[in-house]
Amino acid sequence: MAVDLRHLKYFLAVAETRNFTQAAASCYVAQSALSQQIARLEKDVGAQLFSRTSRSVRLTAAGELLEPLARRILADVDNAQAALDALSGLRRGRLRLGLLQTRASSVDLVEVMADYHARYPGIDFHVTNAPSAEMAAAVLAGELDIAVVGLGPRQVPDGLDHFVLDSDPLVLVVPADHALADGGDVVDLADLPDTHQLIQFTRGSGLRRQVEAAFARAGVEPGQHFQVGQIQDMVRLAARGIGVTVVPRSSVFLDPATSGRTTRDALPYGARALRIADEAAVHTICAVHDSKRLAPAASAFLEVVERHAIRD
Repeated sequence: MAVDLRHLKYFLAVAETRNFTQAAASCYVAQSALSQQIARLEKDVGAQLFSRTSRSVRLTAAGELLEPLARRILADVDNAQAALDALSGLRRGRLRLGLLQTRASSVDLVEVMADYHARYPGIDFHVTNAPSAEMAAAVLAGELDIAVVGLGPRQVPDGLDHFVLDSDPLVLVVPADHALADGGDVVDLADLPDTHQLIQFTRGSGLRRQVEAAFARAGVEPGQHFQVGQIQDMVRLAARGIGVTVVPRSSVFLDPATSGRTTRDALPYGARALRIADEAAVHTICAVHDSKRLAPAASAFLEVVERHAIRD
């Protein structure tokens, strides 16, 4: 069975949008042409890939089976092209990089990217910001080359290699009038009142997972919570007495060399940051990749990251 790669691209466009019109627009083809190519693909594979009604488009069992395979096939083709580009000395190519949504680590990734670009100016960056678990899955599927994620070594999916960049201790941020604010600089999460409200980070993020794991080790429920997409907003809300929050220490005690601030204390007025007694309560940052599928441009980026990590 010979399958046209273009047909796989059309198939994935429909699978992502669940809409033939939108898929055709994203592929810059007429809807009739896209429908014909999907029908030809279904004939080639010998199975219907989509269940169509006047109101919806859904993947069939065969379509669900083909989707991850199609992604890997197209990713392998891209990697093969990148490897061929590398024969010219990395003068051109593409790096698909995933970066977590929090301040990454003591390794300044902006400086890493600037250093890499100076060495390999012909490599284009395609940067994605998404929850850590989602980006790790994208690396495993071949959709990203490297991702910097907030996952510990045990949380990295099987099949991926990792390089630890940093382990940032977590701190509990409380309003100044909180019951724990005057009890010392170290706190046990089990000491939180049962009625506390927890300000949490994005669901699916590495930070969210590590905070929930810390509460589980303390043997307490996280309590009532609501979700916020920016760490500084979480800290400011805690300062205003909306609730308490758990964040990486570096997000409230910044390094002036990388933050541009003149003080290490970035806490807003009315907030206190307390060290968590649980030594395992850390925000671990890893660079993950698949060494079996690592394109030359990605391999070169890892070398630059490791040099910066050693330097720091």
